[in-house]
Amino acid sequence: MLRKPAVAGSFYPDNPNELRKLIENCFLENKDISEIPKLNSFEGSDYPVHIMVPHAGYQYSGAIAAKGYCNIVKHGFPEVFIILSPNHTGFGSEVSVFNEGEWITPLGNVEVDKEFADEIISFSDIATADFQAHVHEHSIEVQLPFLQYFSNDFQIVPITMGSQTFSASSDLAKSIFETGNKLGKSYCVIASTDLSHFNNQEKANKVDGFVLEDISEMNEFKLFEEVIQFNITMCGYGPVMTTISLSKMSGKKNCEILGYRTSGDVTGDFSSVVGYASGIFK
Repeated sequence: MLRKPAVAGSFYPDNPNELRKLIENCFLENKDISEIPKLNSFEGSDYPVHIMVPHAGYQYSGAIAAKGYCNIVKHGFPEVFIILSPNHTGFGSEVSVFNEGEWITPLGNVEVDKEFADEIISFSDIATADFQAHVHEHSIEVQLPFLQYFSNDFQIVPITMGSQTFSASSDLAKSIFETGNKLGKSYCVIASTDLSHFNNQEKANKVDGFVLEDISEMNEFKLFEEVIQFNITMCGYGPVMTTISLSKMSGKKNCEILGYRTSGDVTGDFSSVVGYASGIFK
């Protein structure tokens, strides 16, 4: 199965040279990143970090995403990136694993790790092999060029969560953990999420503050409760809960929020904004 780009030319440029230049600008826009990071090498099976990054158009959230990817680049690439996303389209199963083939972007093709994907499915009570959920879903696709800018020597397991219940997140975290232990491959989880949607700036900062505090405290229980209680329109709380749970299973007990801003900080329109944040679990 070849998964063709769905949002090239809209969320990011479809011209490879323009895309590389925009990615560079995303890194250099950050005052705390003085230059484009250099990709280090990683050896071993226990990759030290997982990350949370946003998935909007690069002009809005790319600089925040770059803060997360800077940490990956500095640690070096693992063998596999497991990219978790919400399901914006409504197609597919509760937890849809794209388990074979390649994903195409303007920067080349990325191979799916079929062995890792199939093992996740076998350990899970919920996850199934499913392509339909991924055909038009943007929140995994936009992560790939950030990785490909530095290297194409990696594989991916794309997983879209149609169900973001606490039980689904717990099941998926356990399945990834068991798979990693069985195969002995190094892997990094990328949790793709935007924060609250279409509040004014003041309310966005308030409710996003709630969830970022929960994430920084590694408290997936409270995160789920507050998203429901306060009707916080964070689209990828399932992937983040999964990553928190998995991180704690593998001894990564700390989270640092690396950056936060809203679309209003970019456009100047603070009447209806979307929140973006990146973080690192270590």
